[in-house]
Amino acid sequence: MKMDLNSDLGESFGAWRMGDDAALLEVVTSANVACGFHAGDPAGILATLKDAARRGVVVGAHVSYPDLAGFGRRNMDIASADLVAGVIYQIAALQGLATAAGTRVRYVKPHGALYNTIAHDRRQAQDVIAALHEIDPSLVLLALAGSPLIGWARDSGLEVRAEAFADRAYTPQGALVSRREPGAVLHDPRSIGDRMLRLVQEGRLEAVDGSLVHLEADSICVHGDSPGAVAIAQQLRERLMHEGVQLGSFVGSLEA
Repeated sequence: MKMDLNSDLGESFGAWRMGDDAALLEVVTSANVACGFHAGDPAGILATLKDAARRGVVVGAHVSYPDLAGFGRRNMDIASADLVAGVIYQIAALQGLATAAGTRVRYVKPHGALYNTIAHDRRQAQDVIAALHEIDPSLVLLALAGSPLIGWARDSGLEVRAEAFADRAYTPQGALVSRREPGAVLHDPRSIGDRMLRLVQEGRLEAVDGSLVHLEADSICVHGDSPGAVAIAQQLRERLMHEGVQLGSFVGSLEA
């Protein structure tokens, strides 16, 4: 058994601090680094990239709608030309900073509302897919497990990996429960560890109604901005390793 652990990092903005990047980089095997559209400033992003490079953590571009005020979690009916160009712009910016940090961008994971929208909205999904093809078709797309986006992206020729969320509740249909609903965000490290071990071993997890959802995932995300994120990630890592799960990035080593 093998699994990747990822987290959303580089999201601090000036004097406003978000999460504990240094502690999470001791735990995760892949880092989704903000690109400035939903969070992150250049100096902070560069520092996170340098720290990831030192620790051998693989880096991905965490692209978003242009929504600093809403932390990228507000839906946007954005024109295709703007969305394609915006995604290219963000990846290019992170690629430049990654080069300066001695690493490189290996994959792309959309953030927040963009992530949830393109999981099912074909028009915006094709815009993001087009952006990856235009800037670097070798980039791997990290997408919601069980979503139509995975098939659309693979049909276009992109390499895709599926993702599950450790700290989020799921509907019986395999979608994430809206953050506006009670119980959407999970907090107990022990129960989260049990839940994700079951996912790795059986390909199933419990939905909010108690039914079992079948999911095939290559990576598990712990949101860096969640309360107790470090404790959750540490407990999850320890639990998986104790049960013989090999941890490593879904795109291979940093040198690959």
